[in-house]
Amino acid sequence: MKLINIGFGNMVAANRMIAIVSPESAPIKRIIQDAKEKGILIDATHGRRTRAVIITDSDHIVLSYLQCETLTNRISEYDNEYDEEGEENG
Repeated sequence: MKLINIGFGNMVAANRMIAIVSPESAPIKRIIQDAKEKGILIDATHGRRTRAVIITDSDHIVLSYLQCETLTNRISEYDNEYDEEGEENG
């Protein structure tokens, strides 16, 4: 299981992430509000502005202060490492 750093030392399991989206649209704001009411919102922003919303396969919503592109790059780096390890072991 590979963990992705989403800021301030907080980690999310890469294989549990379904989507990384911007928090600007009204539907995403509703998703955040609904998650807060249901108790499935995880705020990892440490009081900073939310720049990315991570949706997991367990329906948890994770807020990060890092931009979507930064998180995407970190996941891509993980995928590249995994591919290289697979080739070495295969």
